[in-house]
Amino acid sequence: MKKNRNVGILILLGIMSMVWGLLACDRAKETPSQKGDPQAVEVSVLTLQPERATVTTELSGRVSAYLVAEVRPQVGGIIQRVRFTEGSEVREGDILYQIDPALFQAAYDVAAADLTKAEALLLPARAKAERYRQLIGSNAISRQDFDDADAAGKKAWTDVISAKAEMDRARINLAYTRVKAPISGRIGKSSVTTGALVTAFQPVALSVIQKLDPVYVDVTQSSTNLLQMKQSLDKGTLKKGTGPQARIKLILEDGTPYAEEGVLKFSDVTVDEGTGSVILRSVFPNPDLILLPGMFVRAIVEEGINENAILVPQRCVTRNAKGIPTATVVNPEGKVEIRELKIDRALETRWLIREGLIPGDRVIVEGLQKALPGSTVKTVPFEAKP
Repeated sequence: MKKNRNVGILILLGIMSMVWGLLACDRAKETPSQKGDPQAVEVSVLTLQPERATVTTELSGRVSAYLVAEVRPQVGGIIQRVRFTEGSEVREGDILYQIDPALFQAAYDVAAADLTKAEALLLPARAKAERYRQLIGSNAISRQDFDDADAAGKKAWTDVISAKAEMDRARINLAYTRVKAPISGRIGKSSVTTGALVTAFQPVALSVIQKLDPVYVDVTQSSTNLLQMKQSLDKGTLKKGTGPQARIKLILEDGTPYAEEGVLKFSDVTVDEGTGSVILRSVFPNPDLILLPGMFVRAIVEEGINENAILVPQRCVTRNAKGIPTATVVNPEGKVEIRELKIDRALETRWLIREGLIPGDRVIVEGLQKALPGSTVKTVPFEAKP
């Protein structure tokens, strides 16, 4: 009996030794990466692909009126009446001020009388000269008498012309007593009231009219950025938009976007020596008169189209101790590495990358804190949350 029990124990020990041997072989076959998989950090990555992007730049500027006219009197006198409401809309040709016309009306009446007198003297002078012309042919009068009559007729004609000119001048001055609006627009405050004495072409304007629909927006762009844009267009990296004029959007002082789009009219041909910048002028519709002259705005100017833009969410880009922008990527071996970048500009919530990243790179979006450089990570596609 004891012999059989010992044989059973030996058989059991042999079976257990075989099991432990098989387990040891399986453990030996495991690769290092398989051992580390359960401990690998999981990160969300964004695989970069080239995109078609509209390249824009944000510039600061100010609003100015489309047309500005300073109202000044062209004759002097006493203001009899102010015929507009300050801050209202006026039309071209509306009477704004009435200057006392009494003296100018009298001058016009005198000029009209002088013209009538000159015209009355012209007829007999011409008739006398014509009769003397017929008599001189038969030698009935002397040559001197004919010359005097002919000269008198010509003088009478010049007197008529002079009288007409004087009457026209008097009529124009009389009309200038009604100070009219030179343009249509919104008129500001009046610098004079009824009873004030004004002089012709005085330095102080009576009022100012501004046309506010549309308006100009003048922004400044550095000459360096302007050169870079031209180089990108020449190289083909940047292409011109499809429209004949670049489109511009505005951000108001309170940070809200302006509803209407504008168009770029021209860029100045001179660089300001003090600031190293050029002026870009654009035109914006202003039907609700939201934009007022002098208002500070930020303009988003469309520079062109980049057909192969590399765009990275701003949250993926950090800066190292030297201030150089960097991005954390997962290389083809599945390890984390840091890339130094050259950033062109921000396009809404993403950076436009000039150098440092290429299509196919996997940029870590979530899990950056746990992804140490050189470590192996487990990647999952990043899905943006709505």
